[in-house]
Amino acid sequence: MADVKTPRGYDSRARRATAAKNREKVLGVAERHFRAHGYASTTVAAIAADASVSPELIYKSFGSKGGIVRALYDRGLAGTGPVPAYQRSDEMRERETDPADILEQWGRLTAEVAATVTPVRLLLRAAAAMDPDMAALLERTEGERLERMRHHAEFLAEQGYLRTDVSVAIATDVLWACSSVELYELLVLHRRWAPHQFAAFITDLMRAGLLPR
Repeated sequence: MADVKTPRGYDSRARRATAAKNREKVLGVAERHFRAHGYASTTVAAIAADASVSPELIYKSFGSKGGIVRALYDRGLAGTGPVPAYQRSDEMRERETDPADILEQWGRLTAEVAATVTPVRLLLRAAAAMDPDMAALLERTEGERLERMRHHAEFLAEQGYLRTDVSVAIATDVLWACSSVELYELLVLHRRWAPHQFAAFITDLMRAGLLPR
């Protein structure tokens, strides 16, 4: 009787599923280690041992310890929904026609993403003082955030939503400030604001700073 062989497609899907599972496990363990011990004191070997994978697998998947932080940052930017927050944001703004509603939904998305990405931003900020690679990553991610906010500001300007005395540059800065780690850190982490309070505040701040009075 001839041997029954498992289809290659099935093997490929199983390998991808295993790789994705291991990747999430590594990220979860790494995040706990970074929070408990800091970036400098956390080693790839310790993460690998706790995640029950080899250090070689981590280096193959992420390239370096800094690569793990970048992966955590990217995961945080996706927010908590089944669809990444940035994708939901772009789809929403193409669908909505009321600028006040657009800013309200951006306020909610900002609060959602801040909850998942702020711990990584704080890790980056602390590590950047001692590690050149982390300093470079912090600068790069902040640049990406600024560019994203400029993209939003240009959209508002193109649609004629901005107040006449608000330029694209000013709108970019308002949106950039509203999505900053410092604002979330002060109000939510230190002053214990609820997420919905922070979202409402961000919405009011953007409306007051950008839209006609």
